[in-house]
Amino acid sequence: MFTVTVTGIGTSTVAPDSAVVRVAAVARGAAVAGAYEAMSTAAATVVEVAQRHTDERRVASTGITVWPAHDHEGRRTGYEARHAYAIGCADLASAGRLLGELAVEVGDGLAVDSVALEVTEDHGAGGKAREAAFNDARERAAQLARMAGAAGLGAVQTIVEGDAADGPSPLPKLAMMRDAGGGIEAGETTVTASVTVVWELLP
Repeated sequence: MFTVTVTGIGTSTVAPDSAVVRVAAVARGAAVAGAYEAMSTAAATVVEVAQRHTDERRVASTGITVWPAHDHEGRRTGYEARHAYAIGCADLASAGRLLGELAVEVGDGLAVDSVALEVTEDHGAGGKAREAAFNDARERAAQLARMAGAAGLGAVQTIVEGDAADGPSPLPKLAMMRDAGGGIEAGETTVTASVTVVWELLP
């Protein structure tokens, strides 16, 4: 029995529906104690504001640092303290409102490091990508069968999701829609799947 083995690739799109906001409370002082105290005040405000927009368990410290601050000529001007947080928001509107309130209430003591958009539910995008990948593999296999002089494709012998060890993976794509609570671009994420299929070749 002769066979043909083909890997197909398929894609589908889905909009991110949640966000992780990474911010920090930052303060400077003439001495370590002063910088740390001012930072701690700002950090308490960060936590207070964050808990208005998300569950307490989704507010996590990611690092606390204190280091000497210098001017552009290298002279020490005091110390800078920083307390960084990762704040998970269930939707983009909450993330937008969170950033807006932090900017007002923490003010110049706020540093925004990043906002990562995530997909918690793919709404069937993964299944659509797999279906597209299988159809792609079948079309490729049919073409190869014709090129080899076979009558067509027979029964499927094996199906393996992924090419080697790779499974579905999200890739960023062009932003398409705007969140109403702070100007965060939801955009869309492309879910990519691949399947490797072995068909029998009909004589």
